[in-house]
Amino acid sequence: MIDWSRIDTVLLDMDGTLLDLNFDTYFWVEYVPKRFAEKKSISIKQAKAELYPRMHAVEGTMDWYCIDYWGRELDLDIALLKQEVDHLIAVHPYVTPFLDGVRGSGRRAVLVTNAHMKSLELKMEKTRLAGHLDHLVCSHDFGMPKEHPQFWDQLQSRESFDPARTLLIDDSLPVLRSAREYGINWLLAVHKPDTRRPAKDVEEFDAIESFRDIMPDTAGI
Repeated sequence: MIDWSRIDTVLLDMDGTLLDLNFDTYFWVEYVPKRFAEKKSISIKQAKAELYPRMHAVEGTMDWYCIDYWGRELDLDIALLKQEVDHLIAVHPYVTPFLDGVRGSGRRAVLVTNAHMKSLELKMEKTRLAGHLDHLVCSHDFGMPKEHPQFWDQLQSRESFDPARTLLIDDSLPVLRSAREYGINWLLAVHKPDTRRPAKDVEEFDAIESFRDIMPDTAGI
C-alpha cells in the first residue's frame, strides 16, 4: 500500500481520520438541531428542515468549518455546545501507536485540519494527542480550507515538506484530490471515518481499515 522508505512526512487529518467522526456527525446532525429547536420553540423536524440546507450551502468553505460563523448564524454558543457532548470525542484504534511509530522512525507527524481552533483545542485537551504529533496546523490560519488548491502552498510555507516524499491520510475525497493535484505522492483515505455508520466509498483511492494496517517500520528511513 505504501513504501515507508520513500516517505519523510506524514500529514494527518483530524476528524474522521485520527478521531471518530461520530462526535461531529451527532453534533451537527442531531444536537445542534435539538438546541436550535429549543431556542426557537419549534420542533426538531422543523429545525432540521431549516438548518440542513443552510449547512449544505456552505459545505467545503471556511464558513462550513467555522464555529464563530455558525454561532452568529444560529445565535448559539457552538463551542459551549461542543463541550456539552465532549464525552463522545474518541480516538480511532491504533492511532497513538501509529503516531509514535512515525516519529520513532525519524519521520514527522503533522496534524493538518480544517477544524476551527476552538474545536481543535477541545479535542486535543480531551485526547492528549498533541504530545504525539510534531506540529498542529489549522487551515483557519490561512483563511482557506484544504480543498482549496492554494492551501498546500500556504502549508509549505509553515511546514516545509517534499510532496514526492509525503503521505497524506484524510477521510475527505475532495481534500485528497486537491493534495493529489498539488503533487503529494502518497494518499490514503479512511474506510470508516464514523464508526457508527457504514464503510465509505473511497472511489479511486486506497484506504485503511485501521492504522494497524500501515504501522511504519522503526528502523529509520
